[in-house]
Amino acid sequence: MAKHKQFRIATRNSGFIDPESIESYIAAGGYLALGKCLEEMSPDSLIEEMIQSGLRGRGGAGFPTGVKWRFAAKNKADLKYVICNADEGDPGAYMDRAVLEGDPHSILEAMAIAGYAIGACRGTIYIRAEYPLALKRLRIAIDQATEYGVLGPNIFQTGFSFDIEIKYGAGAFVCGEETALINSIEGKRGEPYTRPPFPAEAGYWGKPTVLNNVETLANIPAIVLKGAKWFSSIGSETAKGTKVFSLVGRIRNVGLIEVPMGITLREVVFDIGGGCPEGKKFKAVQTGGPSGGVLTYKDLEVPIDYEHLAACESIMGSGGMIVMDENACMVDVSKFFLAFTMDESCGKCAPCRIGSKRLYESLDRITHGQAEEGELDRLENLARRIKDTALCGLGQTMPNPILSTLRVFKDEYLAHVEDRKCPAGVCLDLLEYRILPDKCTGCTLCVRVCPVDCITGKPKQVHVIDSKICIKCGACLDKCKFDAIVRE
Repeated sequence: MAKHKQFRIATRNSGFIDPESIESYIAAGGYLALGKCLEEMSPDSLIEEMIQSGLRGRGGAGFPTGVKWRFAAKNKADLKYVICNADEGDPGAYMDRAVLEGDPHSILEAMAIAGYAIGACRGTIYIRAEYPLALKRLRIAIDQATEYGVLGPNIFQTGFSFDIEIKYGAGAFVCGEETALINSIEGKRGEPYTRPPFPAEAGYWGKPTVLNNVETLANIPAIVLKGAKWFSSIGSETAKGTKVFSLVGRIRNVGLIEVPMGITLREVVFDIGGGCPEGKKFKAVQTGGPSGGVLTYKDLEVPIDYEHLAACESIMGSGGMIVMDENACMVDVSKFFLAFTMDESCGKCAPCRIGSKRLYESLDRITHGQAEEGELDRLENLARRIKDTALCGLGQTMPNPILSTLRVFKDEYLAHVEDRKCPAGVCLDLLEYRILPDKCTGCTLCVRVCPVDCITGKPKQVHVIDSKICIKCGACLDKCKFDAIVRE
């Protein structure tokens, strides 16, 4: 990967320290930021530093972190809470897991700093149980931090106390939404509730609560030590600092990258990612996971930050980037993401519970060649209605892949609906394999590899495919040496 285009802040220690050793973290400057806050900064000055840094939430919406802290700090209560949202559920996303596995103490330190800023003495890490290594290292880190006195009562003899516990999630995607997460921690169904009040006013057990995701917290110790001015000098005008992305899909260099905000899509996909493998052409990249939208070659010069992605009808999300090459069917891609969000809907509101099923049924008809008259108009109208009426972010963003692909790849939808063809050759019910009589030599190779015996013909004579039996596996096409088989 093009390392010169990357800049590590959130992942600064991952791969360089022993994540199971507090001594290793301290040797890398660990807990100096907490000490600086407790001994040199007031809660108000700390919050102001966060505001001046321009740090925005890395979990999706991009709300300014310092502003969120200020709201919670102003609300008086006998108890306040800090929650780390480690419920990372986007397909293809594993940024938070990597930070927790590689640098767990930075999250503990950041939570304690947040607690000092808002006046909280208790923290909770909400993490999905599918992350066993991250869980193991968090438990070790909490035990070590408590033993060393950087967690627990009277930290650094300053009178500030802060404890952290771990709560397990069962992997529900909707619990990445802050109000659903709070319900889950309290032992209730993981369903969102209407805001206001916002968690900063009345969150966990009705007390003022700050929720930040793992990557957001990972930036905080570095900001405290190096200053808001340093952090705000990195990134774009409206989005400061760096962002961690997971590059997956049809890309040569698969993995995590951390880049300054405002880097262009071209730099990420081609300079860092190396482009698509096997000489295939780049077609699109889905940003923001199942809640985001697609960007194409026309968007390669778009700076990657919150505002520019929103202008392209996509989102930053938690940082998943799924790259697709020329062989991807964008209707099938939309169907894949919708199937995920439909299954993950909590079912509380009708637009999401029922609307997602109707959207999926429509896409299913389209990909099976059963589209009805006016199908695309109804699909788009329903998608927009759901976007405007769903209760939480999951439902409101669920139609994004459909609306995005309809806008950019309308021709593919029309080919499915009007011509009953899948240009990418992905939707099996819209495919047909045919043998060209003028090219077939009767070599029988196709007959020998067909798993359902749908090809007939004598040696050295033209063969024929029975389309009623053919399962469209493509084995004959791959085996033919004479380009006598075509897929239409």
